[in-house]
Amino acid sequence: MTTSTLTTDLHRVPARLDVDATVPSYSKAMSHLDTTATRELDRVGFPAGLRELVRLRASQINGCAYCVDTHATDAASAGESPQRVNAVAVWAESPFFTERERAALAFTESVTRVATTHVPATDYEAVAAHWSPDEVGALLSLIVTINAWNALAVATRAWEPVLTGGS
Repeated sequence: MTTSTLTTDLHRVPARLDVDATVPSYSKAMSHLDTTATRELDRVGFPAGLRELVRLRASQINGCAYCVDTHATDAASAGESPQRVNAVAVWAESPFFTERERAALAFTESVTRVATTHVPATDYEAVAAHWSPDEVGALLSLIVTINAWNALAVATRAWEPVLTGGS
């Protein structure tokens, strides 16, 4: 099967709402929120690759196909190895992450599942043991922002990943 045949045979997920067109001011505000979170991460020197792994993990939990595709690609572009990108879904069972990274990923899961976890003190204390208050604040801004993007993308199907480079 060629790539062009595969592309026409792929399942299409119909868009429900074009967020950028229907609520342009909100879309612009979301972009500003994302930029602000990124600036905070830059300010505290939060590693670029780990940022993308955090975005990827939250997107996996939330079932956002577009964001999973985007942040897996961005993690690779930020220097993350294919093994770490693939293993982020099972980070707790993988030897590929430091204790500091594991604390960030655990906190990501706890905040992403806030309705269930209520982010217990033990989860916060674990991340605070490895990251400064400024770093935890920047990480939290990242997690909240990617969860907002995931909610928009899953609810509206406004953006769809595109298969590149093969079958």
